[in-house]
Amino acid sequence: MIKVLSCIATDHHYGLLSLATLVCVLGSVLTIRLYARVRRTVGVQKLNWLFLGGAIGGSTIWTTHFIAMLSFRPSLAHAYEPILTLASLGVAIAVTTLGFAVTAMRKTGPTIELGGAIVGAGIAIMHYMGMMAYQIAGRVEWDFTYYAASIILGIGFGALATSRVARPVTRFCKYGGVLALILAIVSMHFTGMAAITIVPDPMIQPSAALIPDNLLIIMVMAMMCLMLGLGASTYVIDLHSSHLAAERFRHLSLHDPLTALPNRVAFGEHLEDIIRRQKDDTARVAVLSFDLDRFKDVNDVHGHAAGDAVLRTISERMSQVLGEGEYVARIGGDEFVALTSNFFMKSEAKTFASRLIAEIGRPVEWQGQTLLVGTSVGISLFPVDAGTPEELLAQADLAMYRAKAAGSNSIRLYEPSMDDAARSRSVLAMDMRQGIERNEFELYYQYQNNSVTRDVIGFEVLLRWKHPVRGMVPPMEFIPIAEKNGFIHELGDWVLLSACRQAASWENPIKIAVNVAPAQLADTNFPNRVSEILKETGLDAARLELEITESGIIADQQHALHIIRQLKQLGVKIAMDDYGTGYSSLSTLQNFPFDKIKIDRAFIDGVTSNRQSAAIVRSTIILAQSLDIPVLAEGVENEEHMDFLRSEGCLQVQGYLFGRPMPLSEIDHVVNNTPLLLPAPAQAPERDGENAVAA
Repeated sequence: MIKVLSCIATDHHYGLLSLATLVCVLGSVLTIRLYARVRRTVGVQKLNWLFLGGAIGGSTIWTTHFIAMLSFRPSLAHAYEPILTLASLGVAIAVTTLGFAVTAMRKTGPTIELGGAIVGAGIAIMHYMGMMAYQIAGRVEWDFTYYAASIILGIGFGALATSRVARPVTRFCKYGGVLALILAIVSMHFTGMAAITIVPDPMIQPSAALIPDNLLIIMVMAMMCLMLGLGASTYVIDLHSSHLAAERFRHLSLHDPLTALPNRVAFGEHLEDIIRRQKDDTARVAVLSFDLDRFKDVNDVHGHAAGDAVLRTISERMSQVLGEGEYVARIGGDEFVALTSNFFMKSEAKTFASRLIAEIGRPVEWQGQTLLVGTSVGISLFPVDAGTPEELLAQADLAMYRAKAAGSNSIRLYEPSMDDAARSRSVLAMDMRQGIERNEFELYYQYQNNSVTRDVIGFEVLLRWKHPVRGMVPPMEFIPIAEKNGFIHELGDWVLLSACRQAASWENPIKIAVNVAPAQLADTNFPNRVSEILKETGLDAARLELEITESGIIADQQHALHIIRQLKQLGVKIAMDDYGTGYSSLSTLQNFPFDKIKIDRAFIDGVTSNRQSAAIVRSTIILAQSLDIPVLAEGVENEEHMDFLRSEGCLQVQGYLFGRPMPLSEIDHVVNNTPLLLPAPAQAPERDGENAVAA
C-alpha cells in the first residue's frame, strides 16, 4: 500500500492525474447507468444498450489508463507502440461488452458476479497490453506480488460493481456500483504501476516510429470526448423518450379511451385540487352527476357502434360549451360527472346543468339514423352539502336518482331528505352481520385460463349474498357498506378462510385468487392471519394469490410494502388488480414486488376498436415483460380479444368467453375430475371481478 501511494505521490503529474480521475468518474457513472439499462430491457433494445455500455465502459478504462500513463513522469525517453495501443482499446471494449452480456443473461444467479469479474479481468488485460505498448529507455522489472494483487483487485471490485446494481439492498446501491467500478479501474492501475521498476539502459532507445506523448494525448482526448459525448447524448435522448412515454401513458390512464374525456381518477384529482384551492368563504363548487336516458335502447336497437358514436358526439359537444372553471368527465358506461367553480348562486349551477342537458338532447346523426337520448342531473354543493369529494359525488348521485324519478331533463339539488337510502344501507349492514351466521353468503368461482392452450390455470374467488328477503344482493351494494362500517375485516376473513378450505379439498391443486380490501391490507395483523388460515386449512401457500388495488397501497406505501413483503415470505403470490385505472401504476410497479398484473376490463373491451385502449394494453404487456411479471387480462368476451392478447404476448386471461362466475358445484368436474353435470338456469351474475370482496 505504501509503495502504491508513493508511486501516486512522487511519480505522477497532478494535473493530468486529476483529469484521469475526472474521466474515470464520469465514465464510470455513465457506464453503470447504461449497464442498468441493459438489465431492464429485452430483445434488440437490450443488444443496443449492451453494445453502447461495453463501448463506453471499455473507452473509460482505456482513456483513464493512458491519461494516467501520460501523467507518469519517468526521467527517461519513452513512447508508445501504436498497434498495441489501439489493440488495447479494442480488447477493453470487447471484454467489457462480454462481461456485461454474461451478467445480464439472468436476473439472478452467480452470472451477475461472474460477468463483473470478467469486466475486472478486462481492465487488467487492457492495462498490461498498454504496458507492453509502453517503450522506454530502460529495462522493466516486475514485482509479481503487486502484479497478482492488481489483477485480484480489478476482478474483485468488478464483481462488486455489477452485484450492487443487480442485487440492490438500499436505494444507494446504484452509487455503490459506480464507486466499485471506479475502484476497480484505479486500484488495478496504480497497483499495477507499483509492480514495475524501471532500470535505465542506454542500449535501449524508443523507436522514432512510436507515438510520442503529445500525439497520444490528442488521441486520448479525442476518444474521451467522442465516447463520453456519444454515450451521454444517447442516454439523455433515451431518458427524454422514457419521460415522454410515461407522460403519454399517464395521460391515457387519466382519460377515457372512447371519448377522450377525463376519467374518474382525473375527476377526483381535479375536484380535490379545486376544493383545496378555495380561499373565498363565499365561493361554491357544484358537482353534477348524470347519465343518459334511453341509451340502452340505442345499444339494443342499433348496436354498440351506434352507442359509441352517441357517447363520442355528446362528449365533444359538452367539451365545446365548457366555460372557465367548468369540467366534465366520463366515469363509466353512460355515466358522467361535471363540476363548476365559477358561480356564487344556486341558479348559476342550474344554468350550467341546463346547458349540458341541451347539448345532450340534440339529435345525433349516425349512418342515416337520427339517435336521441336525454339526461337528468343531480347537483351537490361544496361546502353547503358536503366537505369531501366522496360525499359530494355520493350526494350528487342521490340527487340524480331523484331527478330521474321526476322525468327526463330534470334538475335536482341535493336535499338531506334524500338520505333515506342511507338508512336503508344501515339496515343492510345489520343484516350483513347476521348473514354470515345464517350461511347466506356463498363463494363463486370464475375461470382463469392459459391464452394459448385454454387450460384452466386458476380461479378468481367471488362473493354472493342470498338475502332471505331481498334475494340476491349485488356486491356493488353491500361491499361498499362493509368497507365503510368496518365489517369488511370479518367478511374478508370469512371469504379467505372458506376459499382456502374449499381449495385444499380439491383433487387438482389449482390456484385461487382472493381479493384483499384496502382495510385488510392496512391491518398489521393481516399476514399473521393469512399464515393461520393456511396452517388451519392445509392449503399450499403457492396456490394462494392475493389481489390488491392501488387504492389499497397509495395511502401508506411504506406500510403496504411491509405487509406485502411479509405475505410473500409465507409463499403467497401478490397480484395487482385493475391495473391501468390509476395514474401511479408505473411507480407502484417499480416499488412493489408484484407476481402478476391484472389489466382492467375497461381497456380489454376496446382493444379491437379503440387505438388508445390497444395502446394502453400493449404498453402494459411490454412493461410487464421487461419486469418479468406475468399479465392476466380481465373481461375477455370474444375471440377478437383473444387474438389481440395472444399476438401481444399476454398468456393469461379471464372473462365470459370461458365462463361466468359459478358456485363450487359447477366447477367440481374441473377441481375433482367428477362427471360434468349441466347446471340449472340461474340469474345472470354481475361482470367478473365486480363481486370480489374488494371490488
